[in-house]
Amino acid sequence: MWDEEYDIVIIGSGFAGLAAALEARKTCSSVVVLEKMQVPGGNSAISGGLVAAAGSPLQAEEGILDSPELMLDDMLRAGLDYNDPELARIVAEKSTETLLWTIEELGVQFKQTLSHLGGHSVPRTYNTTNTSGSGITRPMLVKCREKGIPIDLKTLLQRFITDEQGAVLGVEVRRGYVFPHAGSGESRRIRARKAVILATGGFSQDKAFRRIQNPILSENIESTNHPGATAESLVAAIRAGATPVQLSLIQLGPWASRDEEGFGVGSMFSMLAGFPYGVLIDVKTGRRFVNELSDRKLLVDAMLNTGRESLAIVDQKGVRYASTLGKCLKRGVVKQFGSIEELSQVNQVPLAPLLETIRVYNSSVKRGVDEEFGKPIPEDLLPIEEPPFYSIRLISKVHHCMGGIQINARAQVLDIETHRLIQGFYAAGEITGGIHGASRLGSNAITDCLVFGRIAGRNAAQDPSR
Repeated sequence: MWDEEYDIVIIGSGFAGLAAALEARKTCSSVVVLEKMQVPGGNSAISGGLVAAAGSPLQAEEGILDSPELMLDDMLRAGLDYNDPELARIVAEKSTETLLWTIEELGVQFKQTLSHLGGHSVPRTYNTTNTSGSGITRPMLVKCREKGIPIDLKTLLQRFITDEQGAVLGVEVRRGYVFPHAGSGESRRIRARKAVILATGGFSQDKAFRRIQNPILSENIESTNHPGATAESLVAAIRAGATPVQLSLIQLGPWASRDEEGFGVGSMFSMLAGFPYGVLIDVKTGRRFVNELSDRKLLVDAMLNTGRESLAIVDQKGVRYASTLGKCLKRGVVKQFGSIEELSQVNQVPLAPLLETIRVYNSSVKRGVDEEFGKPIPEDLLPIEEPPFYSIRLISKVHHCMGGIQINARAQVLDIETHRLIQGFYAAGEITGGIHGASRLGSNAITDCLVFGRIAGRNAAQDPSR
């Protein structure tokens, strides 16, 4: 009946899947990670490497007062209270513990400065030294090799194999699968003696499926995700009895560049420089229209839903943390100017209102209060006045699926009919739903994936053997 057997079978090789594998391996000698693409890592490897942690060592060094309670409050506020509060609380409470795990056990290296991302009350975001999620996935893959955990590529999940009571016994896959050719590869049945952990991420690139969930997201709206971010594993989970949660809640990233495909290098420029240290203006009017440090939903609503063409502007002082600046300039994603007048002319922004916008903004920064839009004014935020000046043309792109399948605090998947756990079935990361509610805060995704990946791995390894 079975072609292969392992204690733990993990589907997906991003943050959640690798964290689950490393945790499960502490107890189980037989753990395998199955990945449908030709390279490991998925969206995790191409993400910005941003990790939110409340009460972290860097916050202590910088005298920043933070707590899991404040982080949870921020999550619930951005999520419009659509969040599962128990799951959200676990992410906040285990955020610093999990960050330290990446440093102490995996050797992940982070910059020694914190970023203040939109929707967060205080700076609490760490960034990998290479400004990429690969700064985390690579050490995780190295550790998997050291622990003898195979990462089997080109292996597509087809369906979950269950018994008469609905317990997950294993999976049917296609070995040798070549994305996106559905019929490629050879069918194999793999038994999980203890449990299967699903960690395949979201479906932002599945244009047909996402439009069914949210008709606003037409096919001409781009995505920041890798090509394999599709819905077939979610559909397989639902067929196996998993409960779908909030599938229509799909987040767009408001900081993506109009002048490159995907996540690119411009997104990190916007997040680390343009939004926190610059202004966001309407190209047609030359005026600000939103608090640049609002959460992503508020920013997208102010940009996409009004049809504005948006431009972020920052000066030489404001780009000091923009680690992708060189690549942005080389690719033409960010443009550099000697004066605001030159920036205005090239971007076809009306000069007089733009100069007035910057004057009012600079005055607000000097006073320490943004009376127009309520942007936080930390001590390191300086007026926009030192040339050269930089601009990036922005467009919203589909970025993250807040919806997915329902899990409990132990990362066990819950059944759609009984609302009880499905034996032998765990999940973690973006494939799960409810943690972030209506809008995920930037840098909370990696934290979520690592926290619940470890929880899933630990609990799956303790699942009673069949």
